[in-house]
Amino acid sequence: MNTLQHHPVLLEEAVSSLRVRQDGTYVDATFGRGGHSRAILAGLTGQGRLFALDKDPQAILAGMEEWSEDPRFSIVQGSFAEMDRMVQEWEIERNLDGILLDLGVSSPQLDDPERGFSFNRDGPLDMRMDPTKGVSAACWLVDAPEREISRVLWEFGEERHARRIARSIVKVRQQQCLETTTQLAELIENTIGKREKKHPATRCFQAIRIFVNTELGDLAAGLEAAIRQLRPGGRLVVISFHSLEDRLVKRAFREAARPGKVRRNIPEHPDWSPSLKLIGKAVRPSKHEISANPRARSAIMRVAEKVG
Repeated sequence: MNTLQHHPVLLEEAVSSLRVRQDGTYVDATFGRGGHSRAILAGLTGQGRLFALDKDPQAILAGMEEWSEDPRFSIVQGSFAEMDRMVQEWEIERNLDGILLDLGVSSPQLDDPERGFSFNRDGPLDMRMDPTKGVSAACWLVDAPEREISRVLWEFGEERHARRIARSIVKVRQQQCLETTTQLAELIENTIGKREKKHPATRCFQAIRIFVNTELGDLAAGLEAAIRQLRPGGRLVVISFHSLEDRLVKRAFREAARPGKVRRNIPEHPDWSPSLKLIGKAVRPSKHEISANPRARSAIMRVAEKVG
């Protein structure tokens, strides 16, 4: 596997925020191609442990090829939404010093036309993080109701022409199946015209990818699990790449950091105390990093610490 294809975003900032201890226990819940994992392992001694997971089978292969002989490292295929079950199997329940979530799509996924994530090169319209599970984008578009397509494009892509595009998809699929990224991108461009700054298909591809991979539902479940599994003083670091993700992270952090309301005549219960403490302000990539890696421009990192 070529690990040089992927440039981890906010690498130094994320690892620094985790406050890696030499004998600590950490989870890289979005392994990708191991950029953040490599930096975390560099800070661990033989007593430290790093557990990694990813939906993408190619990411799992990359991790196993590089660190299969390293006793500090373990990796499994799966979603961070299943983190509760995984840490139980690893026997590290509620004892994690740090968890990292680097959301979105990795460069190797975007650059491989066979994965169908990008409209820059023609390929099968798949978009699944795990190609062995679920329904591909092409299969979903075959018979999804017009109203559902419109809802997905609006809700997950904030595409203001969602209804027009959904209507065009339903009309075109009566004549031919939408099987490739180029077919869908051209349909969208023909429907709403060109745009100056972004390709007109950008928001729709994002929306369909989020829907096909249940990304926001997984993120909500993953954040709840991460907060549960951190030990007091443990850090949760989340890097997101669009406003829908960031709003969800920001809301989850704020709710966990807010003390519950105590009603009159009812004794205060420990569960009403905050479970997180917000650390610093949101962090964005520097101009230098964006210049070296334009895909970092939309990244935003938030950090919280477990209390209790």
